[in-house]
Amino acid sequence: MIELHYWPTPNGHKITMFLEESGLPYTIKPVNIGKGEQFEPTFLAISPNNRMPAIVDTAPADGGAPLSVFESGAILQYLADKSGRFLPTEPRDRYRVLEWLYWQVGGLGPMLGQNHHFNRYAPEKIPYAIDRYVNETRRLYGVLNKRLQGRAFIVGKDYSIADMAAYPWIVPYEAQGMSLDDFPHVKAWFEAIRARPATQRAYALGETIKGYVDISKDEEARKVLFGQGVRS
Repeated sequence: MIELHYWPTPNGHKITMFLEESGLPYTIKPVNIGKGEQFEPTFLAISPNNRMPAIVDTAPADGGAPLSVFESGAILQYLADKSGRFLPTEPRDRYRVLEWLYWQVGGLGPMLGQNHHFNRYAPEKIPYAIDRYVNETRRLYGVLNKRLQGRAFIVGKDYSIADMAAYPWIVPYEAQGMSLDDFPHVKAWFEAIRARPATQRAYALGETIKGYVDISKDEEARKVLFGQGVRS
């Protein structure tokens, strides 16, 4: 059984998308990041960077004690290896998938996250910061659009963890100042993934999590989420 410590954010959705696709049994343990539950000692024991998602595999392949994994990219790779799905074993294809997984983890997610922050959450509008991250968002969409030309998915015809990692960060494209009409290959890819039953189940699950608040409209939740420097 996979215990998923989760909140319905782009990084959280990555993991529910995988679990719904793979059929691995799992249970949800909500981590309300607007109330600071990511700082609780029990969560820090499995995710020392105080970020979700994280998982605990209660039945790892080695037969040993429950195994915890944090960081969404590492979780996707772990689950792919455990299930034997969505990550090729042939080296060339495997490393193409891992390249694009790490592209998302190291670039697409952090840059679009800064776009969200300065456009939606920052207490003051800083034009330089907004322009910087909107422009970088547009550049990254362009990289993805070029990659998807002539391909159904990021690494060819097969759906993979690279696609699951990137998709949730494209979902709020309008809030990022983007139009998918400007990136037709991204648009076709996006619509194909959105139509998958597992994607729809994953996002419907996020809507059932109690206690969710719009952080852009809740000052106290913003203080908890972005005031991480006051905690140790």
